[in-house]
Amino acid sequence: MNNLAFETLRKAMVDSQIRPNKVFDLNVINAFSAVPKELFVPKHLQDIAYIDEDINLSGGRCIMEAMIMGRFFQTLGLKPTDSVMTIASSTGYAAAILSHLVASVIGIESRAPMVEKAQNNVSTLGITNVAFVKSRLQDGLASEAPYDAIFIEGGIEYVPETLFDQLAEGGRLAAVLRPNDQQVGQASIWTKSNNSISVSALFNAQIPTLDEFKAKPKFSF
Repeated sequence: MNNLAFETLRKAMVDSQIRPNKVFDLNVINAFSAVPKELFVPKHLQDIAYIDEDINLSGGRCIMEAMIMGRFFQTLGLKPTDSVMTIASSTGYAAAILSHLVASVIGIESRAPMVEKAQNNVSTLGITNVAFVKSRLQDGLASEAPYDAIFIEGGIEYVPETLFDQLAEGGRLAAVLRPNDQQVGQASIWTKSNNSISVSALFNAQIPTLDEFKAKPKFSF
């Protein structure tokens, strides 16, 4: 498939998946229009890079479907001066989208080959305000905190306090909450205010739960 075909598919994704699903922020729409998603998936999946579903990658990672990602980015109310951290950044697609919306992006990924692939991808596109770091997902990267927003790219059963600690005052964290690995999760936004955390459910969403964010079993005696 040639570049023109991919451009056609990308426009179709924006027009049929993002715009009709309550995403009206032109900055978000333009960001999705600017990033070639096919670069971020393995070659054997490039023909379906713009499908209206999550794209499963290796090692329990996936690229979240565009509609959900777009609604998250719009609801986060991102500003050009913001600092954002993505968790489970995989091959870097979400970080590349965010690079068009904010001042700086840190991508956290525990799998070294994906860190290398993500960095190569953004370098290929000439993106200079994104960096990827190999780290445990639950740890984030405290040395670059605080963050105005944190985006977890997958389902979670809980949010570690470590990540809340890395949010700036007024900062937001976005993820799909799936307690007890429920079949249908809730796209949710947590907000930090006066050192307390509140959460708002946005809409139903299905995405695989990240192993790193599964609650530890509780034992009774």
